[in-house]
Amino acid sequence: MSGSHNRILQVDLDSGKQDVMRLENNYWLKFIGGSTLAARLVADTDGPTADPLSPANPLLVMTGPMVGTNFPGSSRFVMCARSPLTGIWGESASGGFFGAQLKKAGFDGVVLRGKCDRPSYLAVEKGRAEIVDAGDLWGLDTYECIDRLKQHHADKQQRLRVLAIGPAGERMVRFAAVANDKAHYLGRTGMGAVMGSKNLKAVVVPGNQKIPVAREDAYRAIRQAALADIRDSMICASFHDLGTAAAMDMGMLTGDVPIKNWSLGEGYEMAAAIGGPAIHENMLQGRTACYACPIGCKPVVQVVDAKYPVSKGPGPEYETCAGFGTMIMNDNLAAIAYLNELCNRLGLDTITCGATVAFIMDCYENGLMTRADLDGLDMRWGNIDAVIELVKKIGLRDGIGDTAALGSRAMADHVKGNAADYSVAVKGLELPMHDPRAFHGLGLAYMSSSRGACHLQHTVQAVEQGMVAWPEIGLKEDYPATESSGKAKMVSICENIGQLANAACVCHFVFWAMGLDNFLGGFNAVTGYDFSMADCLAAGERAWVLKRALNNIMGVTAEDDRLPKKILTALADGAAAGSVPDEKLMRREYYQIRGLDEKGVPTPQLLQKTGLGFLQKRLSSV
Repeated sequence: MSGSHNRILQVDLDSGKQDVMRLENNYWLKFIGGSTLAARLVADTDGPTADPLSPANPLLVMTGPMVGTNFPGSSRFVMCARSPLTGIWGESASGGFFGAQLKKAGFDGVVLRGKCDRPSYLAVEKGRAEIVDAGDLWGLDTYECIDRLKQHHADKQQRLRVLAIGPAGERMVRFAAVANDKAHYLGRTGMGAVMGSKNLKAVVVPGNQKIPVAREDAYRAIRQAALADIRDSMICASFHDLGTAAAMDMGMLTGDVPIKNWSLGEGYEMAAAIGGPAIHENMLQGRTACYACPIGCKPVVQVVDAKYPVSKGPGPEYETCAGFGTMIMNDNLAAIAYLNELCNRLGLDTITCGATVAFIMDCYENGLMTRADLDGLDMRWGNIDAVIELVKKIGLRDGIGDTAALGSRAMADHVKGNAADYSVAVKGLELPMHDPRAFHGLGLAYMSSSRGACHLQHTVQAVEQGMVAWPEIGLKEDYPATESSGKAKMVSICENIGQLANAACVCHFVFWAMGLDNFLGGFNAVTGYDFSMADCLAAGERAWVLKRALNNIMGVTAEDDRLPKKILTALADGAAAGSVPDEKLMRREYYQIRGLDEKGVPTPQLLQKTGLGFLQKRLSSV
């Protein structure tokens, strides 16, 4: 397959031994790349049953066939392992430049097994990897570590890209993130903790190889057509001008934004104080873009404030503005930017971190936790100085931070009474900052997502909210937002096409804007395949079923495909007032359409249909 080197570097961190895995073309044809190929490789090992923080849990860094070309949005890559936060399939994606640089170093991915005997980093160059002592890096925050490594490799600095963990990853905070340079992060499912468990502080990659493209003339023409569609996209223009935080103001009008740990429906003044326009007016210094990105949605901010200073660097995304804003009743934008940088430096996922803070505030308000339980912190709503101290404690696993480092679901087991009612998570992963009471299909997608509640394993948000319509694959223009019946078919198609985009490692924003014809044309031109739209959907279905089967092996059943109590409780005000997803109806319709049995396990017929019959024996005992 063009677009691929057919070279996956395997490194045993125990011994330092390494080799290059080459796959039969059928693997690439069926599993494409990204998290789908990672899942297929894990399916051949004991990885699905290994303790997430044990040396036996493999950590995979994977790219896709379009990564490293200059096709729009071809910057993404993933890290995959069994998640220490959820105990099931874990994956986290990022943009930036690292994925392209790894491809240009001659590898499609890296598989890491075992554990370094001391703090180390991995230097990938000239077709091999070197395990380097990182004793002088251990304890540094992510910014400091990245700066130190770029100084150390100064001769390659222009080509060097770095993944690094901070103090949170070193201490195996269950939702530790991985910094991708300083402007991008692999936040969800705790891949930073997996790196920390392997004594791996960082991965550095320089590279300058050209990525092979099968059909150059067709590729150039399709690329230009895709760029034209992206330039005409109002969504992309909004993200360029205001960043992803542009979703704050509009989301408040539709009921999408969570407020006070998912308890309130109205907060218009708060949204206006912390959304995209407010960032633009008060702290924006410029914008950056990922590799091969025509949008440039990343805000660069700086805050000169005696109390909440923020150095010039990456600004808060929408999820962070909600997580440390509306979720905890805070309208201080400077404080949100400060917390964003603090989490970046410590290496913390801002979604789970913000949700865990909100969970603690809810428990505090409802008498389940006291100041004595919280190291003296007064965790009333909006007390931002207490929040900052708590986040520091989480990153360092100090005092109450040691328990909060488990995430809200596991922390609830350590709190008295009905604390679990205040944890808003699916399969242990806290919800992203989009309320499924406003969009019921999104609720089903949270229930069925392979990594727990997620808005990036599918294209449901874009379709259900009317941002895109793809009638050629059965996705129409108008889906009543607060209806549950009939959403299962839409969600399954959105999952299939979203899984393909993720396997190809293409940015969803660009994917939405360029149209399916341009994506498919670009994919075929790069790879040399002749995929039809039906082939794309079949590949996406295979990806979903594969990850579902791995999760079943790890213990997931129908009982785990549920929404949390807060989401099944109607709001009294706001755009989604009175609306509650019909969990049972959607699950029943979805299982029938997907081909799952009553336990939530793929049927033998579904496994055979998707070419995954080799998993049937392992699933027979589930």
